[in-house]
Amino acid sequence: MLNSSSFAEALHSDGPAGDLAEKLNLYGRFVGAWTFDATRHLEDGQVLTGRGEVHFGWVLEGRAIQDVWILPARDAGPSPSLGKWTFYGTTLRVYDPGVDAWHIFWSDPRTQYYSRQLGRAEGDTIVQQGADGTGASVRWSFSRITENSFRWLGERSQDDGATWRLEVEFLARRTTGN
Repeated sequence: MLNSSSFAEALHSDGPAGDLAEKLNLYGRFVGAWTFDATRHLEDGQVLTGRGEVHFGWVLEGRAIQDVWILPARDAGPSPSLGKWTFYGTTLRVYDPGVDAWHIFWSDPRTQYYSRQLGRAEGDTIVQQGADGTGASVRWSFSRITENSFRWLGERSQDDGATWRLEVEFLARRTTGN
Protein backbone atom coordinates (compact mmCIF):
# COMPACT_ATOMS: atom_id res chain seq x y z
CA MET A 1 0.00 0.00 0.00
CA LEU A 2 1.26 3.46 -0.90
CA ASN A 3 2.03 5.93 1.83
CA SER A 4 -0.16 8.94 0.98
CA SER A 5 1.58 11.04 3.61
CA SER A 6 4.76 11.02 1.50
CA PHE A 7 2.79 12.47 -1.42
CA ALA A 8 1.20 15.16 0.80
CA GLU A 9 4.63 15.93 2.24
CA ALA A 10 6.15 16.37 -1.24
CA LEU A 11 3.25 18.55 -2.41
CA HIS A 12 2.73 20.76 0.67
CA SER A 13 4.91 23.78 1.53
CA ASP A 14 4.96 25.77 4.75
CA GLY A 15 4.94 29.14 2.99
CA PRO A 16 5.79 31.06 -0.16
CA ALA A 17 9.09 30.85 -1.99
CA GLY A 18 11.12 33.76 -0.59
CA ASP A 19 12.12 35.27 -3.93
CA LEU A 20 8.47 35.64 -5.01
CA ALA A 21 6.73 36.10 -1.65
CA GLU A 22 5.30 39.55 -2.41
CA LYS A 23 3.79 38.49 -5.77
CA LEU A 24 2.58 35.18 -4.35
CA ASN A 25 0.54 36.95 -1.69
CA LEU A 26 -2.13 37.81 -4.28
CA TYR A 27 -3.58 34.34 -3.61
CA GLY A 28 -1.42 33.47 -0.59
CA ARG A 29 -3.62 35.61 1.64
CA PHE A 30 -6.34 33.00 1.22
CA VAL A 31 -4.29 30.13 2.68
CA GLY A 32 -6.45 28.37 5.27
CA ALA A 33 -9.99 27.04 5.55
CA TRP A 34 -13.15 28.86 4.55
CA THR A 35 -16.87 28.20 4.39
CA PHE A 36 -19.11 29.86 1.80
CA ASP A 37 -22.74 30.52 0.99
CA ALA A 38 -23.29 29.56 -2.65
CA THR A 39 -25.87 30.89 -5.10
CA ARG A 40 -26.24 29.69 -8.69
CA HIS A 41 -28.42 31.49 -11.23
CA LEU A 42 -29.64 29.13 -13.96
CA GLU A 43 -30.56 30.43 -17.41
CA ASP A 44 -34.23 29.54 -16.81
CA GLY A 45 -34.32 31.87 -13.77
CA GLN A 46 -34.12 29.13 -11.15
CA VAL A 47 -31.80 29.88 -8.20
CA LEU A 48 -29.93 27.13 -6.34
CA THR A 49 -28.37 27.72 -2.92
CA GLY A 50 -26.20 25.86 -0.46
CA ARG A 51 -23.18 25.95 1.82
CA GLY A 52 -19.72 24.85 0.73
CA GLU A 53 -16.13 24.84 1.90
CA VAL A 54 -12.78 25.76 0.37
CA HIS A 55 -9.24 25.08 1.56
CA PHE A 56 -6.17 26.94 0.22
CA GLY A 57 -2.57 25.84 0.75
CA TRP A 58 1.00 26.43 -0.38
CA VAL A 59 2.37 23.72 -2.72
CA LEU A 60 5.31 22.92 -5.00
CA GLU A 61 8.14 24.48 -2.96
CA GLY A 62 5.91 27.45 -2.13
CA ARG A 63 5.75 28.49 -5.80
CA ALA A 64 2.03 27.77 -6.23
CA ILE A 65 -1.29 27.79 -4.39
CA GLN A 66 -3.63 24.85 -4.56
CA ASP A 67 -7.18 24.89 -3.32
CA VAL A 68 -10.02 22.42 -2.96
CA TRP A 69 -13.63 23.63 -3.43
CA ILE A 70 -16.42 21.38 -2.11
CA LEU A 71 -20.20 21.84 -2.51
CA PRO A 72 -22.06 20.89 -0.47
CA ALA A 73 -19.72 21.19 2.50
CA ARG A 74 -18.78 17.80 3.91
CA ASP A 75 -20.70 18.54 7.14
CA ALA A 76 -23.76 20.05 5.40
CA GLY A 77 -25.75 16.84 5.15
CA PRO A 78 -28.49 16.49 2.51
CA SER A 79 -28.77 19.73 0.49
CA PRO A 80 -31.88 19.52 -1.72
CA SER A 81 -31.68 23.29 -2.41
CA LEU A 82 -28.61 22.55 -4.59
CA GLY A 83 -30.43 20.18 -6.93
CA LYS A 84 -27.74 18.36 -8.93
CA TRP A 85 -25.28 21.26 -8.54
CA THR A 86 -22.37 19.77 -6.62
CA PHE A 87 -18.62 19.77 -7.07
CA TYR A 88 -15.43 18.53 -5.46
CA GLY A 89 -12.56 20.01 -7.41
CA THR A 90 -9.18 21.64 -7.20
CA THR A 91 -7.42 24.67 -8.60
CA LEU A 92 -3.69 24.96 -9.16
CA ARG A 93 -2.58 28.61 -9.27
CA VAL A 94 0.96 29.20 -10.54
CA TYR A 95 2.57 32.64 -10.72
CA ASP A 96 4.46 33.39 -13.96
CA PRO A 97 6.91 36.30 -13.52
CA GLY A 98 7.39 36.48 -17.31
CA VAL A 99 3.83 37.73 -17.82
CA ASP A 100 3.26 38.99 -14.24
CA ALA A 101 0.11 36.89 -14.01
CA TRP A 102 -1.16 33.58 -12.66
CA HIS A 103 -1.92 30.46 -14.67
CA ILE A 104 -5.15 29.01 -13.25
CA PHE A 105 -6.07 25.35 -13.81
CA TRP A 106 -9.46 24.17 -12.45
CA SER A 107 -10.34 20.49 -12.51
CA ASP A 108 -13.46 18.82 -11.13
CA PRO A 109 -13.40 15.06 -11.74
CA ARG A 110 -16.89 14.66 -10.21
CA THR A 111 -18.56 16.79 -12.89
CA GLN A 112 -15.86 16.58 -15.58
CA TYR A 113 -15.67 20.39 -15.70
CA TYR A 114 -12.30 21.96 -16.54
CA SER A 115 -11.16 25.52 -17.07
CA ARG A 116 -7.88 27.27 -17.80
CA GLN A 117 -7.53 30.98 -17.08
CA LEU A 118 -5.05 33.79 -16.58
CA GLY A 119 -5.42 35.74 -13.33
CA ARG A 120 -4.30 39.24 -12.34
CA ALA A 121 -5.08 41.94 -9.82
CA GLU A 122 -7.32 44.69 -11.17
CA GLY A 123 -7.41 47.27 -8.41
CA ASP A 124 -8.77 45.55 -5.30
CA THR A 125 -10.21 42.66 -7.33
CA ILE A 126 -8.56 39.53 -8.69
CA VAL A 127 -9.88 38.72 -12.17
CA GLN A 128 -9.34 35.40 -13.91
CA GLN A 129 -10.31 35.10 -17.57
CA GLY A 130 -10.18 32.15 -19.90
CA ALA A 131 -12.28 29.37 -21.34
CA ASP A 132 -13.84 26.17 -20.15
CA GLY A 133 -13.97 22.80 -21.87
CA THR A 134 -16.95 23.88 -24.01
CA GLY A 135 -15.01 26.82 -25.42
CA ALA A 136 -17.20 29.36 -23.62
CA SER A 137 -15.47 32.45 -22.21
CA VAL A 138 -15.41 32.46 -18.42
CA ARG A 139 -14.51 35.15 -15.93
CA TRP A 140 -14.02 34.31 -12.28
CA SER A 141 -13.22 37.01 -9.75
CA PHE A 142 -12.44 37.58 -6.09
CA SER A 143 -13.67 40.91 -4.69
CA ARG A 144 -14.58 42.51 -1.37
CA ILE A 145 -11.45 40.83 0.00
CA THR A 146 -10.71 41.23 3.71
CA GLU A 147 -8.62 39.13 6.08
CA ASN A 148 -11.69 37.03 6.91
CA SER A 149 -14.03 37.25 3.93
CA PHE A 150 -14.29 37.49 0.16
CA ARG A 151 -16.84 37.41 -2.64
CA TRP A 152 -16.25 35.08 -5.59
CA LEU A 153 -18.18 35.47 -8.84
CA GLY A 154 -18.40 33.10 -11.80
CA GLU A 155 -19.54 34.65 -15.08
CA ARG A 156 -19.94 33.26 -18.60
CA SER A 157 -19.99 34.90 -22.02
CA GLN A 158 -21.39 33.37 -25.18
CA ASP A 159 -20.19 36.30 -27.35
CA ASP A 160 -16.42 36.35 -26.68
CA GLY A 161 -16.67 38.72 -23.71
CA ALA A 162 -18.95 41.40 -25.18
CA THR A 163 -21.54 40.59 -22.50
CA TRP A 164 -21.34 38.52 -19.32
CA ARG A 165 -24.01 36.59 -17.41
CA LEU A 166 -23.61 36.02 -13.67
CA GLU A 167 -23.86 32.31 -12.97
CA VAL A 168 -22.39 31.82 -9.50
CA GLU A 169 -21.73 33.86 -6.35
CA PHE A 170 -19.91 32.61 -3.25
CA LEU A 171 -19.74 34.66 -0.07
CA ALA A 172 -16.84 33.19 1.91
CA ARG A 173 -15.84 33.48 5.57
CA ARG A 174 -12.60 32.26 7.09
CA THR A 175 -13.17 29.50 9.64
CA THR A 176 -11.70 29.72 13.11
CA GLY A 177 -8.43 28.01 13.85
CA ASN A 178 -6.66 28.96 10.62
